[in-house]
Amino acid sequence: MIKIKPFIVLGVILFAITLLVPTILVLPSIQDKKDEPKRNAESVEATEPAIEVAVYRQNKQEVEKLDLEEYVVGVVASEMPAKFEMEALKAQALTARTYIVKRMMNQEKSDLPEGALVGDTIDYQVYNNQEELKKIWENAGYDWKKNMEKIEEAVAATKGQILTYKGDPIDATFFSTSNGYTENSDAIWPNSISYLQSVESPWDVNSPKFKGEVTITVNELEKTLGVSLGSGSEVLEDVKYTKGKRIASAKINGTEISGKDIREKLNLKSTDFTMERKGDAVYIATKGYGHGVGMSQYGANGMAANGKTYDEIVKYYYKGVEVTASDDMLTKYTAQK
Repeated sequence: MIKIKPFIVLGVILFAITLLVPTILVLPSIQDKKDEPKRNAESVEATEPAIEVAVYRQNKQEVEKLDLEEYVVGVVASEMPAKFEMEALKAQALTARTYIVKRMMNQEKSDLPEGALVGDTIDYQVYNNQEELKKIWENAGYDWKKNMEKIEEAVAATKGQILTYKGDPIDATFFSTSNGYTENSDAIWPNSISYLQSVESPWDVNSPKFKGEVTITVNELEKTLGVSLGSGSEVLEDVKYTKGKRIASAKINGTEISGKDIREKLNLKSTDFTMERKGDAVYIATKGYGHGVGMSQYGANGMAANGKTYDEIVKYYYKGVEVTASDDMLTKYTAQK
């Protein structure tokens, strides 16, 4: 029998260890590489650039850049009371997102400074950031955190959704309170838009803005409208009405003038108005608040209180529209940039 010397055995063991150690060290590295693509994908997804909105802040005269969904939150909070029903807030979120996506797609800039996509006034959509909203709500005695959480929930529930007609983002116009009916678009603007047609809106009667009154002097009315009043109590003659039960035109002592011009020049709340002269004063009563085209905010709130969902609300006020994902449109917009 051959005897193996101890130093030979030791040498074999050391040689085996030398072969095994690199393998042991390499295996975790291989496993790490298997996991690496997954981690990289997660990292890319987490750092994917958000869609940015550049808002021109009128008072500060500067451009504020923020994420699209954050912008929608600021608009909804500024345009609709946070106390409104959740489904009404969701409907408002859809109109706000649709408006800005449409501007992105059309690359509308109007008279804004370089780099700005949209303004923050009623000429666009009213927008306030969180700091400004906190101040507004706290000054009014509201719990700003509770309000913000509610608005954010409404926006998150509709994330990525817009309103389209035949595949294109719509003009998602809205206003505060109807006179019981919304208005045809061509009663206010030059073109007739098929999805902006008059519908009944009976819920608005509960709005605090449903009725309004204003008194002006005869001299002021005559000067502002460029007319001369007769001596009788009746001011309006030969009144013609729109589909939405508002004044299309009327004559004042023989001079014809449109209801829209009367409203704008006298700063009335609506084109649904009556006038009565009493001595040297003219009493004007209005119904509704706003231009009347598109979604009534108080009407939407009334529908929501009656159990209607946000998609039912928007499809009622905007005829023939669809709630659509905006992903493809925003991808095109990002590619153009």
